[in-house]
Parts: sequence; structure tokens; C-alpha cells
Amino acid sequence: MTHEEKRAWIMLVVSTVGYAVYAAVVLSRVDGGSLAATPYAGVLLWTIGGAIVASIVAEIAIGVVNPRASRVKDVRDREIGRLGDHVGQAFVIIGAVSALLMALAEWDWFWIGNVIYLCFVLSAVVGSLAKVIVYRRGVPQW
Repeated sequence: MTHEEKRAWIMLVVSTVGYAVYAAVVLSRVDGGSLAATPYAGVLLWTIGGAIVASIVAEIAIGVVNPRASRVKDVRDREIGRLGDHVGQAFVIIGAVSALLMALAEWDWFWIGNVIYLCFVLSAVVGSLAKVIVYRRGVPQW
């Protein structure tokens, strides 16, 4: 397994777990009230920060476990990285357009913030999943 494939796995797992923790904490705070009235900003920032730290720690751990592993990117790694990024970027656009429309419709900030966060997570998860699949099955020939 190349270093870049390991990085894709880390992003996939950390993004999924981070969002699951965020959703669980926010949903546990509802207490029978409106979901939009639930405090979410602190949890959102802490889970994003925690995901960043977890990714860094995981990459350091992989480096410590196998210090002589090559970190050189070849043409295949670049093609897979580009493909995964293109697949994931669609969700960033979907999130931006959705948030814009929600803001124009004067929706509550809770929903706007959450749709942006969800689309960023989907971008990371789907892009990483595409990279992992292509690493396992090969680069498609168009």
C-alpha cells in the first residue's frame, strides 16, 4: 500500500468518524426542542479541529511504524489524487450553491452551517473513497 493510499484511508476514516461524533453530540442536545435551536457551533469547531489533529497524529503514526517507506509520488499517484479530488469537489459546489439558496430564502443559520459542513465531509469521504477504489482496481482508461 502506497503512502498516498494510506493518506486516503486516513481521510476516509477520520472524516466519517468526525461527522458521526458531531451528529451524535448535536442530536443528544436536542432535548425535545427544535433542532435549529440546538447549540452546534462549538461542537462543529471542536470536531473539525479534532479531525485535523487526528489526521496529523495518524500520519505521524504511519511514519513512525514504517519510517523507510517511500513518500515519493509517481504518475499513478498523481492521476489517482486528481481523480479523487475531482469527484469530491462536486460536493463542495453542491454545498456552496445549497447554502447560497438557503441564505437567499433566509433559512436559519443552523441549517446553512450544517449543509456546508455535511457537504465538506461528503467531499472528503467520496473523494477518498474514489481514491481507495482506484488504488485497488486501477486507473480507469477513458
